[in-house]
Amino acid sequence: MTDTRTDVRQAGETVRLTQYAHGGGCACKIPPGELEEIVAGLTPPKTAVTAGDLLVGLDHGDDAAVVRLPGGPGALAAVATADFFTPVVDDPYDWGRIAAANALSDVYAMGGTPLVAVNLLCWPRDVLPFDLAREVLRGGLDIAAQAGCVVGGGHSVDDPEPKYGMAVTGTVDPDRLLRNDAGRAGVPLSLTKPLGLGVLNNRHKSTGEVFPQAVETMVALNRDAARAALDAGAVCATDVTGFGLLGHLYKMARASGVTAVLDSAAVPFLDGARDAARDGYISGGTRRNLEWVLPHTDFGATDELTRLLLADAQTSGGLLVAGEVPGAPVIGELVPAGPHPMVVR
Repeated sequence: MTDTRTDVRQAGETVRLTQYAHGGGCACKIPPGELEEIVAGLTPPKTAVTAGDLLVGLDHGDDAAVVRLPGGPGALAAVATADFFTPVVDDPYDWGRIAAANALSDVYAMGGTPLVAVNLLCWPRDVLPFDLAREVLRGGLDIAAQAGCVVGGGHSVDDPEPKYGMAVTGTVDPDRLLRNDAGRAGVPLSLTKPLGLGVLNNRHKSTGEVFPQAVETMVALNRDAARAALDAGAVCATDVTGFGLLGHLYKMARASGVTAVLDSAAVPFLDGARDAARDGYISGGTRRNLEWVLPHTDFGATDELTRLLLADAQTSGGLLVAGEVPGAPVIGELVPAGPHPMVVR
């Protein structure tokens, strides 16, 4: 019987992790509309613990759960999240870094500070060598160290498809939360990372072409952006990941009871993103994102390519902030609720 692991190990650099996954990165998530159907009504019973201490839960699909800690006035709250996905790039170390930055982003998107993380690793042990898994874990460890977050072990599963991420716990001042339901009319919208990660990653998966600008963007922590948003007085934010800019903006507008007006010409994109989209490297996740928001959006004369790019399924994207963030472009504004939760110009 052939030892598959030995064969793959001898292949060395020829191993392409993205070829072992049906989708890549956050594009492999369950579509937003289907996910909402699954979790509908699954709110916890109101107990003495949850009635006042669960500050953020399932209600609006925010980035992480927030629970007030004991201690009376001035006590901190705990932020808890988990995020993992299939390979988004072929380099195992880069994949680990990207997945860790993406998981930590959920804590930053709530205005919190990550304290401890545990690894979540699914690995096809009879197909891919464990030295690749070690590189994935090393990448995650390095990003966590950069964030000042301790990695305290984790959990592994023998799985036909490789997956990696982290469960992260942090703290936040409950009086300085960033949440997706706190948007108010008259406030501008800022975006802290350019779009286009989805189409570039999909091109990488299809062709093997490497896009350093995409990797650099995905491994960048959202820590400084979150601090800048808080320092600017922001109270409403979310990170832009698998549901695309339009999906996350729709959730923010809906939860806040306002209409979001998006200036498509002001949205920044990574070099090569438009070319990749024109060449057809659009993921199924991106198309499902656009289908989900279509009934809730006035697109006006916006062309199909622009719509798809705005719905592009991001992996470890930036923060979408209701407020001005120094150094980040303003891409629109929140206005009083109108016929549609979103208007794209």
